[in-house]
Amino acid sequence: MIQRKLSSDLLRGHVDTMILKLLQSGDKYGYEISKLIYVSSNEQYEIKEATMYSSLKRLEKDGCILSYWGDATQGGRRKYYKITPLGEDTYRQNKNDWEQAKRILESLL
Repeated sequence: MIQRKLSSDLLRGHVDTMILKLLQSGDKYGYEISKLIYVSSNEQYEIKEATMYSSLKRLEKDGCILSYWGDATQGGRRKYYKITPLGEDTYRQNKNDWEQAKRILESLL
């Protein structure tokens, strides 16, 4: 049987929440975030770079995360992202919303 990939459209609306979840365990840089999403999804979902960076920009503009430049290691400097208290609250609200939507869909499908 051929296993088809899940449409990225179904997951795209949750990218902000995925990123906030990952940042709860510590500060991370962009490539690290994308690799963690890929590995954590059992290689089922690979976030596009443009999608991830637009989400990071939006989250920073909204005050959910902060960014800072780390020290130069093995070449260039990396931009790190850190979750804020507002980001923690946003994550909890998004997760609650997702759980409610999941319950509704489960009853309808």
